[in-house]
Amino acid sequence: MDTRYNHKDIESKWLSAWQAAKDFKPASDKLAASDNAAAAIAADNTNADTVKNAERFSVVIPPPNVTGALHLGHALNNTIQDILVRYNRKLGHNTLWIPGTDHAGIATQAVVEKRLFQDEKKTRHDLGREELVKRIWKWKDEYEARITGQLKSLGASCDWDRQRFTLDEKCASAVRHTFFNLFKKGLIYRGKRLVNWDTHLRTAVADDEIYYETVKGHFWTFKYPLADGSGYIPVATTRPETILGDTAVAVHPEDDRYKKFIGKTLLVPFVNREIPVIADGILVDREFGTGSVKVTPAHDPNDYATGLRHKLPMINILNEDGSLGENAGEFAGLRGEKARAAVVEGLEKLGLLLKVEDHEMSVGKSDRSKTTIEPYLSDQWFVKMEDLATRAMLAVENGEVKFTPARYSKNYLNWLGEKRDWCISRQLWWGHQIPIWHTTAEPTALANRTDIHYFQAENGEWLVCSLERDLSENEVEGLTLTRDPDVLDTWFSSALWTHSTMGWHGAGKDTSDLQKFFPTSILSTARDIISLWVARMVIFSQENLGEVPFKNVYIHPTVLDGQGRRMSKSLGNGVDPLDIIEKYGADALRFVMASICTENQDARLPVKKETLENGKEINTSEKFEIGRNFGNKLWNAARFLQPFLDGGSTPLAATLCAATPPAGTPRNAPFDSEPALEDSWILSRLNTTILSVTESIENYRFSEYTSILYHFVWDDLCSRYLEIKKGSISSESGTILTQALYTVLDLLHPVMPFLTEELNEILFPNSERVILRAFPKANTALINPQIEKQFEAVFSIVEVVRSVRGRYSILPAKKIDLHLKTELNVEDSRNIITDLAGIEKFEFSATLAKPNFCASAVVGIGEVFIPLEGILDKATETARLEKEIEKAKQFLVSLEKKLSNENFVKNAPPSVIDGERQKIATQKDIIEKNLQALKEME
Repeated sequence: MDTRYNHKDIESKWLSAWQAAKDFKPASDKLAASDNAAAAIAADNTNADTVKNAERFSVVIPPPNVTGALHLGHALNNTIQDILVRYNRKLGHNTLWIPGTDHAGIATQAVVEKRLFQDEKKTRHDLGREELVKRIWKWKDEYEARITGQLKSLGASCDWDRQRFTLDEKCASAVRHTFFNLFKKGLIYRGKRLVNWDTHLRTAVADDEIYYETVKGHFWTFKYPLADGSGYIPVATTRPETILGDTAVAVHPEDDRYKKFIGKTLLVPFVNREIPVIADGILVDREFGTGSVKVTPAHDPNDYATGLRHKLPMINILNEDGSLGENAGEFAGLRGEKARAAVVEGLEKLGLLLKVEDHEMSVGKSDRSKTTIEPYLSDQWFVKMEDLATRAMLAVENGEVKFTPARYSKNYLNWLGEKRDWCISRQLWWGHQIPIWHTTAEPTALANRTDIHYFQAENGEWLVCSLERDLSENEVEGLTLTRDPDVLDTWFSSALWTHSTMGWHGAGKDTSDLQKFFPTSILSTARDIISLWVARMVIFSQENLGEVPFKNVYIHPTVLDGQGRRMSKSLGNGVDPLDIIEKYGADALRFVMASICTENQDARLPVKKETLENGKEINTSEKFEIGRNFGNKLWNAARFLQPFLDGGSTPLAATLCAATPPAGTPRNAPFDSEPALEDSWILSRLNTTILSVTESIENYRFSEYTSILYHFVWDDLCSRYLEIKKGSISSESGTILTQALYTVLDLLHPVMPFLTEELNEILFPNSERVILRAFPKANTALINPQIEKQFEAVFSIVEVVRSVRGRYSILPAKKIDLHLKTELNVEDSRNIITDLAGIEKFEFSATLAKPNFCASAVVGIGEVFIPLEGILDKATETARLEKEIEKAKQFLVSLEKKLSNENFVKNAPPSVIDGERQKIATQKDIIEKNLQALKEME
């Protein structure tokens, strides 16, 4: 074996092997694909009845957007899913993981339009709908292939033959059936409503697709003149350009300053439109500003609600591109800051401007185009949410769907509790075009068609929905049918993902996959799309199939950099998973991703720059070295064992190879005689580890899962058991070591599949692949808590001795004495302690007195004393320690002085500040340890 694990060749080898053997397919598929039941039994090492009656486990991948490459968040989430999939496959469950990608309507169209303008200086309108959609399909094909390659490189054991795309034929059929059914039930309607408008992309966007920035602006206070010329009401606004759309001014009904004006009319500056003064205690806070509020129902959500309460006119002053429209009079055509400045200048010229004050405010920005969102009144399609939301809330309240961590159920319930109708239309060209045709009169010729439904909209036109096929313009004699140009919100098709991927087309569990694998077992996703996706999946699954789409929802952490910032291109702190796989290997990446999945939902990953062998500069993190080093530790343990196995050609090797039962389960009676203490201990630790690992995976505690295995492999197996046994491998101890490594490969496989398969092939060439082997079950008869506790005490003593050696530069070859004050009899551990710690003379009793001039420490079973007489010169060592303490104190003073400098803290990069704080912590640690050492000199 090589001295280090080389991941590059091994990963491609096993990806090909798994795929060729169809290891990622459900057991039921492999059974059906066999020529006969006997062949299936031989191929699967099972039988037809076992497969038929096996518990199922199914997952659908949260489909990545085809907007670009995957990031660390994808790597983390898909690692989690693959751990669960590989674990359940090894439990013998009929396991399916469906992969796929999302067309991501607004996101993908935005990025392609941006590229189009950068490369060709053209807009979508220059190309036209058909040509732009062709360009986006080409983009999709390129990036979908890239994403698929990345997921395969990660080791994602999806059934790639079932890969889906949210715009493919199966998914489109599910979308069409869902829309038709909701439309027929009256749950989908069209109306003019206030929406969030992206003026760059010229489409509505959801509340959840907006982020907010604090910007410096102003409060402009101006006179709103009374129509009768008798005076004015002072009004303040942050958006003076919207004056042109005002249809009222609101005051508080109990405000003595303005009571006399209620019911009177004002004149809108520039357009001289009369508007009423209304009383509204909901909109107006009489203690804020002037105590009066201009009401622009078409361009502010609070004003819109006020307009509905008071039945006010709603005047749209904007064009789709955000410029002022014809209702803005002389200011038509102006946009943004130019429009605002022109209106302010006009108010000043009219003598209406009273004052201007600086003001910070929160401004909504489109997550896709990064432009300012405008509240905009437009015709849109909506889903009525009242009843749908109530039913979806019950699914969580009654425990049908469980969240982990449980606190995220509140996000789900709070959002659904608002029961706001869902705007499902987008003014885009990429996506599922809404299957609606508009016409001016009732299409009675279609009245008896079961695949057609129509009704009259609130504006008087007739809306026709077709289930199966697109309608022609001349479908109905004497009428012209015009296709609705809008597409559906991306989340409409994504909400169907659990059943559209399994072929649902309108009639319950109407496919074999739905019957076998629906509902799915778990959804692993991010907290920021609980409302956008999770809630809507529950809604549509309940509506289409009458049951929830999954039983469990795991909310994974968000990966941040070391300073707590989200990773992004603009900050230059993003980490490309492929770069990490190139440098450290997929297993190292996966191990670290799982290790940061704690209850704390913000996982920090300090980022640094490195250069690959090919000269490419990348962002990486020191944490990935932990994953690589752990893999090498296991690799070296296997290297130690391999010569003893030697393919089973020697008597000892034959004995050791025979210690690997097909199920990978520790043997109940591995000894022919009374075992050594350390053998009983490692078998107890192995079986305790199996129990702990199983519990951690079952409860989605992935950080705990990796920590348990790291501790067992690194500390118990390698640093302790191998250290004890390295000079005396016998049939019995070798058998135990073989069994332990064999079992570790099974336990570790879900998170480190490549390394475990490779080591299994090297060490146990006649064994079946790890991916197919049963997950280990603990033999509780071999678990001995007392021995485990005793050994922890033994190793704590050894660690104390090694620490003292390091502190005083005592060479490992130098034998020293050890005194242990304890009530326990540790005679059976004497050889282990003396061998591992390099002890010449070892004494223990309950009455031992502390020797003069010694190092001491408290351990779990008593006190440790290490005489230093004859090893160190007391005076010289005391002087050295005092000098080190003084040096550290002086450095500490200089560091603290630097951090007390406000200018330094204000101007230095955060990474520099963190570095200085770490230096302070280091100096304090040096002082503390040397003071302890001085105390030992007494």
